[in-house]
Amino acid sequence: MSKELVVKTNRLNQAFQTLSLSEFHIVQLAIVDARHTGTGLSTDTPLRIDALRYAEIFGTTRQNAYQRMKEAEDSLFNRRFSFFDEDGKLVKSRWIQQVKYLDDEGAIEMAFTYHVVKAISRIDGFEEFFTSYLLNQTSQLKSVYSVRLYELIVQWKSAGKTPMIALETLRGQIGILPEEYNRMCDFKRRVLDLAVKEINEKTDLSVAYTQNKKGNPMANGKELSVEEQVAQQIALINKELELKQEQREANKVELGAKVVDTRVNQGAPVIDKTSAQQKVVNGVPQCYPDKYFVTLSYDGGSLETEIKSKDIFDTFESNKRYFCEGYLGFQKIFGVDTLMPIFTKFTKI
Repeated sequence: MSKELVVKTNRLNQAFQTLSLSEFHIVQLAIVDARHTGTGLSTDTPLRIDALRYAEIFGTTRQNAYQRMKEAEDSLFNRRFSFFDEDGKLVKSRWIQQVKYLDDEGAIEMAFTYHVVKAISRIDGFEEFFTSYLLNQTSQLKSVYSVRLYELIVQWKSAGKTPMIALETLRGQIGILPEEYNRMCDFKRRVLDLAVKEINEKTDLSVAYTQNKKGNPMANGKELSVEEQVAQQIALINKELELKQEQREANKVELGAKVVDTRVNQGAPVIDKTSAQQKVVNGVPQCYPDKYFVTLSYDGGSLETEIKSKDIFDTFESNKRYFCEGYLGFQKIFGVDTLMPIFTKFTKI
Protein backbone atom coordinates (compact mmCIF):
# COMPACT_ATOMS: atom_id res chain seq x y z
CA MET A 1 0.00 0.00 0.00
CA SER A 2 1.25 3.45 -0.82
CA LYS A 3 1.86 5.86 2.01
CA GLU A 4 -1.42 7.53 2.91
CA LEU A 5 -0.73 10.53 5.15
CA VAL A 6 -3.46 11.80 7.45
CA VAL A 7 -3.05 15.31 8.86
CA LYS A 8 -5.32 16.95 11.41
CA THR A 9 -4.84 19.91 13.71
CA ASN A 10 -4.20 18.92 17.29
CA ARG A 11 -7.23 20.98 18.34
CA LEU A 12 -9.52 18.74 16.27
CA ASN A 13 -7.56 15.64 17.24
CA GLN A 14 -8.20 16.35 20.92
CA ALA A 15 -11.87 17.23 20.37
CA PHE A 16 -14.38 15.39 22.49
CA GLN A 17 -16.19 13.05 20.13
CA THR A 18 -17.79 9.62 19.92
CA LEU A 19 -17.44 8.30 16.38
CA SER A 20 -17.92 4.70 15.34
CA LEU A 21 -15.09 2.86 13.60
CA SER A 22 -16.78 3.18 10.19
CA GLU A 23 -17.29 6.91 10.76
CA PHE A 24 -13.62 7.27 11.65
CA HIS A 25 -12.67 5.47 8.45
CA ILE A 26 -14.74 7.91 6.39
CA VAL A 27 -13.05 10.92 8.04
CA GLN A 28 -9.58 9.39 7.63
CA LEU A 29 -10.14 8.58 3.96
CA ALA A 30 -11.52 12.04 3.28
CA ILE A 31 -8.40 13.64 4.78
CA VAL A 32 -6.12 11.48 2.64
CA ASP A 33 -8.06 12.12 -0.57
CA ALA A 34 -8.19 15.86 0.10
CA ARG A 35 -4.40 15.92 0.21
CA HIS A 36 -4.08 13.72 -2.89
CA THR A 37 -6.28 15.96 -5.04
CA GLY A 38 -3.91 18.86 -4.40
CA THR A 39 -6.79 21.22 -3.70
CA GLY A 40 -7.63 20.26 -0.16
CA LEU A 41 -11.13 20.63 1.24
CA SER A 42 -13.66 23.43 1.13
CA THR A 43 -17.19 23.84 2.38
CA ASP A 44 -18.31 24.55 -1.19
CA THR A 45 -16.75 21.60 -3.01
CA PRO A 46 -17.99 18.10 -2.08
CA LEU A 47 -15.40 15.35 -1.80
CA ARG A 48 -16.00 12.04 -3.58
CA ILE A 49 -15.24 8.75 -1.81
CA ASP A 50 -15.45 5.49 -3.78
CA ALA A 51 -16.44 2.18 -2.26
CA LEU A 52 -13.67 0.38 -4.15
CA ARG A 53 -11.01 2.58 -2.56
CA TYR A 54 -12.58 2.11 0.88
CA ALA A 55 -12.61 -1.67 0.34
CA GLU A 56 -8.95 -1.78 -0.70
CA ILE A 57 -7.73 0.22 2.28
CA PHE A 58 -9.87 -1.29 5.03
CA GLY A 59 -9.90 -4.88 3.75
CA THR A 60 -13.50 -5.63 2.79
CA THR A 61 -15.64 -6.19 -0.30
CA ARG A 62 -16.83 -3.34 -2.51
CA GLN A 63 -20.48 -4.07 -1.73
CA ASN A 64 -19.85 -4.20 2.01
CA ALA A 65 -17.72 -1.06 1.79
CA TYR A 66 -20.52 0.93 0.13
CA GLN A 67 -23.01 -0.25 2.75
CA ARG A 68 -20.64 0.75 5.55
CA MET A 69 -20.07 4.14 3.91
CA LYS A 70 -23.80 4.84 3.62
CA GLU A 71 -24.47 3.82 7.21
CA ALA A 72 -21.50 5.83 8.46
CA GLU A 73 -22.49 8.95 6.51
CA ASP A 74 -26.08 8.71 7.71
CA SER A 75 -25.00 8.73 11.35
CA LEU A 76 -22.04 11.07 10.83
CA PHE A 77 -24.41 13.70 9.41
CA ASN A 78 -25.99 13.98 12.86
CA ARG A 79 -22.77 13.73 14.88
CA ARG A 80 -21.31 16.66 16.77
CA PHE A 81 -17.97 17.35 18.41
CA SER A 82 -16.83 20.08 20.75
CA PHE A 83 -13.62 21.97 21.44
CA PHE A 84 -12.41 25.10 23.20
CA ASP A 85 -11.63 28.09 20.96
CA GLU A 86 -8.82 30.63 21.38
CA ASP A 87 -10.92 32.53 23.95
CA GLY A 88 -11.46 29.40 26.02
CA LYS A 89 -15.12 29.19 24.99
CA LEU A 90 -16.74 25.83 24.30
CA VAL A 91 -17.66 25.45 20.61
CA LYS A 92 -19.93 22.73 19.24
CA SER A 93 -19.81 21.76 15.58
CA ARG A 94 -21.12 19.11 13.23
CA TRP A 95 -18.80 17.01 11.06
CA ILE A 96 -20.51 17.26 7.67
CA GLN A 97 -23.04 19.66 6.20
CA GLN A 98 -24.24 17.69 3.19
CA VAL A 99 -23.99 14.24 1.60
CA LYS A 100 -25.04 12.83 -1.77
CA TYR A 101 -25.37 9.12 -2.55
CA LEU A 102 -24.26 7.92 -6.01
CA ASP A 103 -25.75 4.43 -5.89
CA ASP A 104 -25.12 3.63 -9.56
CA GLU A 105 -21.42 4.53 -9.15
CA GLY A 106 -20.83 2.99 -5.73
CA ALA A 107 -19.67 6.31 -4.31
CA ILE A 108 -20.70 9.18 -2.06
CA GLU A 109 -20.03 12.91 -2.15
CA MET A 110 -19.86 14.88 1.06
CA ALA A 111 -18.89 18.34 2.29
CA PHE A 112 -17.40 18.95 5.72
CA THR A 113 -18.41 21.85 7.94
CA TYR A 114 -16.29 24.98 8.32
CA HIS A 115 -14.51 23.94 11.53
CA VAL A 116 -13.55 20.53 10.13
CA VAL A 117 -12.32 22.00 6.83
CA LYS A 118 -10.21 24.49 8.71
CA ALA A 119 -8.71 21.78 10.91
CA ILE A 120 -7.77 19.42 8.07
CA SER A 121 -4.75 21.00 6.42
CA ARG A 122 -2.23 20.18 3.74
CA ILE A 123 -0.15 23.34 4.23
CA ASP A 124 3.57 22.67 4.48
CA GLY A 125 5.45 24.51 7.20
CA PHE A 126 2.93 23.93 9.98
CA GLU A 127 3.85 20.33 10.78
CA GLU A 128 4.57 21.20 14.41
CA PHE A 129 0.90 22.07 14.82
CA PHE A 130 -0.44 18.93 13.24
CA THR A 131 -0.81 15.24 13.96
CA SER A 132 0.50 13.26 10.97
CA TYR A 133 0.39 9.52 10.60
CA LEU A 134 0.05 6.88 7.93
CA LEU A 135 -3.44 5.58 7.23
CA ASN A 136 -2.18 2.02 6.92
CA GLN A 137 -1.02 2.23 10.56
CA THR A 138 -4.64 2.36 11.72
CA SER A 139 -6.56 0.67 8.89
CA GLN A 140 -6.20 -2.77 10.54
CA LEU A 141 -7.29 -1.66 14.01
CA LYS A 142 -10.65 -3.20 14.85
CA SER A 143 -11.52 -1.06 17.87
CA VAL A 144 -12.45 2.59 17.57
CA TYR A 145 -10.83 3.09 20.99
CA SER A 146 -7.54 1.83 19.55
CA VAL A 147 -7.77 4.31 16.67
CA ARG A 148 -8.52 7.24 18.98
CA LEU A 149 -5.75 6.30 21.42
CA TYR A 150 -3.28 5.96 18.53
CA GLU A 151 -4.23 9.43 17.25
CA LEU A 152 -3.74 10.97 20.69
CA ILE A 153 -0.40 9.29 21.32
CA VAL A 154 1.18 9.74 17.88
CA GLN A 155 1.18 13.53 18.18
CA TRP A 156 3.79 13.09 20.95
CA LYS A 157 5.85 10.51 19.03
CA SER A 158 8.85 12.79 18.54
CA ALA A 159 8.93 13.59 22.27
CA GLY A 160 8.87 9.91 23.17
CA LYS A 161 6.20 10.38 25.84
CA THR A 162 2.91 12.16 26.44
CA PRO A 163 2.16 14.62 29.21
CA MET A 164 0.04 13.32 32.06
CA ILE A 165 -3.61 13.12 30.94
CA ALA A 166 -6.46 13.40 33.44
CA LEU A 167 -8.72 10.35 33.46
CA GLU A 168 -11.90 12.25 32.53
CA THR A 169 -10.08 14.02 29.71
CA LEU A 170 -8.80 10.71 28.33
CA ARG A 171 -12.25 9.13 28.56
CA GLY A 172 -13.79 11.98 26.60
CA GLN A 173 -11.05 12.05 23.97
CA ILE A 174 -11.36 8.37 23.12
CA GLY A 175 -15.14 8.55 23.04
CA ILE A 176 -16.26 6.97 26.33
CA LEU A 177 -19.72 8.17 27.32
CA PRO A 178 -20.23 9.37 30.94
CA GLU A 179 -22.36 6.33 31.80
CA GLU A 180 -19.87 3.80 30.37
CA TYR A 181 -17.12 1.93 32.26
CA ASN A 182 -17.30 4.09 35.38
CA ARG A 183 -15.29 1.60 37.43
CA MET A 184 -11.58 2.02 36.78
CA CYS A 185 -11.03 -1.73 36.58
CA ASP A 186 -13.68 -2.02 33.83
CA PHE A 187 -12.25 0.92 31.91
CA LYS A 188 -8.74 -0.57 32.00
CA ARG A 189 -9.82 -4.14 31.23
CA ARG A 190 -12.37 -3.47 28.47
CA VAL A 191 -10.97 -0.31 26.87
CA LEU A 192 -7.48 0.89 27.72
CA ASP A 193 -5.59 -2.41 28.01
CA LEU A 194 -7.22 -3.83 24.87
CA ALA A 195 -6.42 -0.67 22.89
CA VAL A 196 -2.79 -0.64 24.06
CA LYS A 197 -2.44 -4.32 23.15
CA GLU A 198 -3.87 -3.82 19.65
CA ILE A 199 -1.71 -0.74 19.01
CA ASN A 200 1.42 -2.62 20.03
CA GLU A 201 0.54 -5.59 17.81
CA LYS A 202 -0.62 -3.79 14.66
CA THR A 203 1.05 -0.35 14.45
CA ASP A 204 4.47 1.28 14.53
CA LEU A 205 4.07 2.46 18.14
CA SER A 206 5.18 0.68 21.29
CA VAL A 207 2.91 1.89 24.08
CA ALA A 208 2.87 1.53 27.84
CA TYR A 209 1.14 3.64 30.47
CA THR A 210 1.48 4.40 34.15
CA GLN A 211 -1.53 5.12 36.34
CA ASN A 212 -0.79 8.02 38.67
CA LYS A 213 -3.42 7.78 41.40
CA LYS A 214 -2.13 10.75 43.36
CA GLY A 215 0.98 12.79 43.95
CA ASN A 216 3.25 14.43 41.40
CA PRO A 217 2.85 13.95 37.64
CA MET A 218 4.63 10.94 36.15
CA ALA A 219 6.23 10.30 32.77
CA ASN A 220 7.54 6.93 31.64
CA GLY A 221 7.27 5.72 35.23
CA LYS A 222 9.46 8.53 36.60
CA GLU A 223 8.24 11.31 38.87
CA LEU A 224 8.74 14.72 37.27
CA SER A 225 10.59 17.39 39.18
CA VAL A 226 8.97 20.79 39.72
CA GLU A 227 11.26 22.26 37.06
CA GLU A 228 10.25 19.54 34.57
CA GLN A 229 6.58 20.08 35.33
CA VAL A 230 6.94 23.84 34.75
CA ALA A 231 8.87 23.28 31.52
CA GLN A 232 6.21 20.84 30.33
CA GLN A 233 3.41 23.32 31.01
CA ILE A 234 5.31 26.17 29.32
CA ALA A 235 5.81 24.03 26.20
CA LEU A 236 2.09 23.21 26.08
CA ILE A 237 1.13 26.87 26.57
CA ASN A 238 3.50 28.00 23.79
CA LYS A 239 2.06 25.41 21.42
CA GLU A 240 -1.47 26.55 22.26
CA LEU A 241 -0.54 30.20 21.68
CA GLU A 242 0.90 29.34 18.27
CA LEU A 243 -2.30 27.48 17.41
CA LYS A 244 -4.39 30.46 18.51
CA GLN A 245 -2.39 32.84 16.32
CA GLU A 246 -2.78 30.54 13.34
CA GLN A 247 -6.53 30.30 13.96
CA ARG A 248 -6.91 34.08 14.18
CA GLU A 249 -5.09 34.56 10.88
CA ALA A 250 -7.11 31.81 9.20
CA ASN A 251 -10.41 33.37 10.33
CA LYS A 252 -9.56 36.94 9.35
CA VAL A 253 -11.60 38.57 6.56
CA GLU A 254 -10.77 41.92 4.93
CA LEU A 255 -12.78 43.40 2.07
CA GLY A 256 -12.98 46.64 0.12
CA ALA A 257 -16.64 47.22 -0.76
CA LYS A 258 -19.28 49.83 -1.54
CA VAL A 259 -22.47 50.29 0.47
CA VAL A 260 -25.36 49.89 -1.96
CA ASP A 261 -28.28 49.44 0.42
CA THR A 262 -29.27 49.48 4.08
CA ARG A 263 -32.41 48.17 5.73
CA VAL A 264 -33.96 47.76 9.16
CA ASN A 265 -36.05 44.79 10.24
CA GLN A 266 -38.53 46.16 12.73
CA GLY A 267 -38.66 44.08 15.89
CA ALA A 268 -41.79 41.96 16.29
CA PRO A 269 -44.21 42.75 19.10
CA VAL A 270 -43.60 41.05 22.44
CA ILE A 271 -46.74 39.02 23.18
CA ASP A 272 -47.96 38.64 26.74
CA LYS A 273 -48.52 34.93 27.42
CA THR A 274 -51.49 35.54 29.70
CA SER A 275 -53.52 37.97 27.57
CA ALA A 276 -52.13 36.93 24.15
CA GLN A 277 -51.86 40.67 23.43
CA GLN A 278 -48.83 42.88 22.87
CA LYS A 279 -47.12 43.58 26.17
CA VAL A 280 -47.29 47.21 27.36
CA VAL A 281 -44.98 48.66 30.02
CA ASN A 282 -45.70 52.13 31.41
CA GLY A 283 -47.92 52.81 28.44
CA VAL A 284 -45.21 51.84 25.91
CA PRO A 285 -45.87 48.86 23.59
CA GLN A 286 -42.96 46.40 23.83
CA CYS A 287 -41.13 45.04 20.78
CA TYR A 288 -38.08 42.87 20.23
CA PRO A 289 -34.94 44.79 19.16
CA ASP A 290 -34.66 45.93 15.56
CA LYS A 291 -32.09 44.26 13.31
CA TYR A 292 -29.84 46.20 10.97
CA PHE A 293 -28.49 45.03 7.62
CA VAL A 294 -26.18 46.47 4.98
CA THR A 295 -25.62 45.25 1.41
CA LEU A 296 -22.02 45.50 0.21
CA SER A 297 -20.93 45.38 -3.41
CA TYR A 298 -17.39 44.25 -4.25
CA ASP A 299 -15.43 42.96 -7.22
CA GLY A 300 -16.98 39.61 -7.99
CA GLY A 301 -20.31 39.92 -6.22
CA SER A 302 -22.31 41.33 -3.33
CA LEU A 303 -23.47 40.22 0.09
CA GLU A 304 -25.82 41.32 2.83
CA THR A 305 -24.56 41.19 6.39
CA GLU A 306 -26.12 42.00 9.74
CA ILE A 307 -24.69 44.94 11.69
CA LYS A 308 -24.86 44.34 15.43
CA SER A 309 -24.27 47.98 16.42
CA LYS A 310 -26.85 50.67 15.58
CA ASP A 311 -24.14 53.30 16.06
CA ILE A 312 -22.07 51.72 13.27
CA PHE A 313 -25.18 51.25 11.10
CA ASP A 314 -26.06 54.96 11.38
CA THR A 315 -22.64 55.98 9.99
CA PHE A 316 -23.07 54.25 6.61
CA GLU A 317 -23.34 56.45 3.54
CA SER A 318 -24.89 55.08 0.37
CA ASN A 319 -22.51 54.49 -2.58
CA LYS A 320 -19.45 55.15 -0.42
CA ARG A 321 -16.59 52.65 -0.23
CA TYR A 322 -15.46 51.10 3.03
CA PHE A 323 -12.59 48.88 4.17
CA CYS A 324 -14.42 46.09 6.03
CA GLU A 325 -12.68 43.94 8.66
CA GLY A 326 -14.04 40.87 10.40
CA TYR A 327 -13.94 37.10 10.53
CA LEU A 328 -15.64 34.01 9.16
CA GLY A 329 -18.47 32.79 11.33
CA PHE A 330 -21.97 31.36 11.38
CA GLN A 331 -25.16 33.41 11.14
CA LYS A 332 -28.70 32.06 11.14
CA ILE A 333 -30.44 32.51 7.79
CA PHE A 334 -34.01 31.20 7.74
CA GLY A 335 -33.16 29.24 10.87
CA VAL A 336 -30.08 27.59 9.34
CA ASP A 337 -26.52 28.24 10.55
CA THR A 338 -24.71 29.59 7.48
CA LEU A 339 -20.99 30.26 7.16
CA MET A 340 -20.32 33.83 6.03
CA PRO A 341 -18.16 36.88 6.77
CA ILE A 342 -19.09 38.77 9.94
CA PHE A 343 -17.72 42.32 9.81
CA THR A 344 -17.06 44.28 12.99
CA LYS A 345 -15.11 47.31 11.76
CA PHE A 346 -15.73 49.65 8.81
CA THR A 347 -13.42 52.44 7.65
CA LYS A 348 -14.57 54.82 4.91
CA ILE A 349 -12.05 55.08 2.06
